[in-house]
Amino acid sequence: MRVFQRRSLPTQPIEATTRERILDAALHLFARKGYDATTTRDLAAEAHVAEGTLFRHFTNKKAILIEVATQGWVEILTELLTELSEMGSYKAIAQVMRRRMVRMSQSHELMRVCFMEAQFHPELQERIQSEVIGKMTDVAEAFFETAMDKGIYRRMNPRIVASVFLGMFTVAGFSQKTLLDPNASAHDQKEMAEGIADIFLNGVLAPKN
Repeated sequence: MRVFQRRSLPTQPIEATTRERILDAALHLFARKGYDATTTRDLAAEAHVAEGTLFRHFTNKKAILIEVATQGWVEILTELLTELSEMGSYKAIAQVMRRRMVRMSQSHELMRVCFMEAQFHPELQERIQSEVIGKMTDVAEAFFETAMDKGIYRRMNPRIVASVFLGMFTVAGFSQKTLLDPNASAHDQKEMAEGIADIFLNGVLAPKN
């Protein structure tokens, strides 16, 4: 009797979905040319799709902009809060910040898009507020409240602490090359991360003698 053996198919990397290619193309073009200067024809050519394909996945060009910015921020802040929840010491924030800043410096195109476009598009501001900032603040609040219950941080309003922490992390370095320049040195990133963590944990007042 002849025995038939099942042939194993060669494994190949899964090609990025059309939607992902559109978002990647939009991130690159919006960062390089700006939203207004980028046409839907440009987006289609960069993503290697027909122009009409864009509108089978997104309502309009503005919807692409909003998705690019919010999806990127959700990934960055989710990773940050995951690391916070898993770190061995509540005081090891400098190391967490440094790793996250390296990740953010690799996302310099996203930073440029957010800072260039959010000021001109209220819809983008509102989406970031509802989909990113609000949810991430909820998670950070729970994190700091747990630390306060354990006596690691002094008792205060955990919501305010969470807002300050996320604000320092996302805004403090944006005017510096540390986050916007993909070629920033490791020393710059380390200094920025440790400086922010020191200010967050110890404040700026000199200790009393």
